[in-house]
Amino acid sequence: MTGWREWGRLAPFLRPYRGRLAVVFAISLVSTALGLVQPYLSALLVDRALIGRDMEALWQIAGAMIAATVIGYAVNIAASWRYVRLSAAMLFDIRAALLAHLQTLSPRFHGGFRLGDLVSRLNTDVGEVQRVAADTLLAAIGNVFFLIGCAGMMAWLDWRLFLVGTLLVPVSTLLFLRLQSRLTAATRAMRERSADLSSLVVDQVMGMRTIVALGGEGEARARFGRANDGFVAAMLRMQIASFLSGALPGTVMAAATAAVVLYGGARIIGGEISVGTLVAFMAYHARLMSPVQTLAGLVGSVVTARVSLGRLFELFDTPPEVAERADAAAMGPVARGIELSGVAVAHGRGPVLSDLDLFIPAGGMTAILGPSGAGKSTLADLIARNLDPDAGTVRVDGRDVRDLRLADLRREVLLVDQTPWLFHDSVAANIVFGLDAVDDAAMTAAIHAAGLNTLIARLPEGLATRVGERGLALSAGERQRVALARAMLRRPSVLILDEPSSALDSATEALVAQRLRAVLPAATLIVITHKPALAALADRVVTIEGGRARLAALDAAA
Repeated sequence: MTGWREWGRLAPFLRPYRGRLAVVFAISLVSTALGLVQPYLSALLVDRALIGRDMEALWQIAGAMIAATVIGYAVNIAASWRYVRLSAAMLFDIRAALLAHLQTLSPRFHGGFRLGDLVSRLNTDVGEVQRVAADTLLAAIGNVFFLIGCAGMMAWLDWRLFLVGTLLVPVSTLLFLRLQSRLTAATRAMRERSADLSSLVVDQVMGMRTIVALGGEGEARARFGRANDGFVAAMLRMQIASFLSGALPGTVMAAATAAVVLYGGARIIGGEISVGTLVAFMAYHARLMSPVQTLAGLVGSVVTARVSLGRLFELFDTPPEVAERADAAAMGPVARGIELSGVAVAHGRGPVLSDLDLFIPAGGMTAILGPSGAGKSTLADLIARNLDPDAGTVRVDGRDVRDLRLADLRREVLLVDQTPWLFHDSVAANIVFGLDAVDDAAMTAAIHAAGLNTLIARLPEGLATRVGERGLALSAGERQRVALARAMLRRPSVLILDEPSSALDSATEALVAQRLRAVLPAATLIVITHKPALAALADRVVTIEGGRARLAALDAAA
């Protein structure tokens, strides 16, 4: 995205707060007015109190200066406090909306998007927008108000001096606009190199054991060094562009100050204006310089935030592959079965499923067999509607899943992945995650069915024991059992288990399978497995060969 459209796209997030923002801007106007009083008081101090030798006026002007300063500080504090609260609320809305949008994106998106880049956008880019929204934008608005006020007071004091003092402002502004486009490009390049570095760090941290096992420490350091060098070079280019964006316009404005001193001094000598008028004018001109230079200095922060906004809106602009129709119908428990007709799916590396026809009857246990890469997990994602097929139709009880409410579908059809994700929380919190209320008896039954009793008994704090980052304080088999308990607690009418017992021994696997059917006696169970022993427990066995359409339905008893 180019230009300043990113800021315009914030309008939906600003709209709920427009009344409170108007109050903040009103307070900022009061603060600006108080700031504009001070230079005029300087003119009165020189002409009336000092040259006029008026002691009473001296006291009055000194008191007015103190009052204006104190009230100005109080007003600024009030405006800043209210604005920081508002900006924090608005940025929370943006972050929450972005997370909600990411939850609608398919496994294909999350499988192809770099995790480090995603984390960089959610943390660094949102943080940058929040910093600018909380500090820079309020400062920019205040400085714009002050700039307009100073220009008005200068023109009121002496229009000839005003023309001299502002003659070079257009030149400074043109320089500012020319340089900010370069700064935008440099900032975006820096953000991209930062994302590269973040992705590499995440990749190396998550693959630490592999790096050490393969003796690849040197190569890992070299890769990190190259990525860091690229980031530092991009950051230095951005810093140079940022410095020039502030320094060159500021230098031009300094020349304007020198012109005011020469012309104003000549007019005092000629008796055309008073000393107080020039003193006040110089004070206003100095304050005119301040907002101009401040705005030039703020350009780096604003452009950086604009780039960050662009990166965030790139995520917002990624369309979800799975979207609920406006007229989506409600659904209840699956009663007849699931049918896939002419289904084809490709993941960018070629077709995974092609012209697939399959019917899974309700109430039974169907085992899905096939070699790695045959499309078994893709089949599970289609049934749970994490993906939509590129061609063909998936139906539940005769209705296209695209015509059903997503919340209803995912309540009735639950997928447990081969590598389940556990949050850095307690065992209990992981089991009940997403549920508003949990019956103790149901919790106990789910824990028993998943074979977790022995584990919980030996944990130091029982169910309150934290499972560690990604659940790594538990073994792979224990993580799978926690995920199974989580699934059984929800009592779906269709439960899809993707390699549910890959980390379980045979005895535990058989025990869990038996208890699973006891807890969900009427549910449709779909088990994706490589284990013939687990498939032998199924009512039907379906084999997917080569990830294509060649299917063989076999009688489990045979």
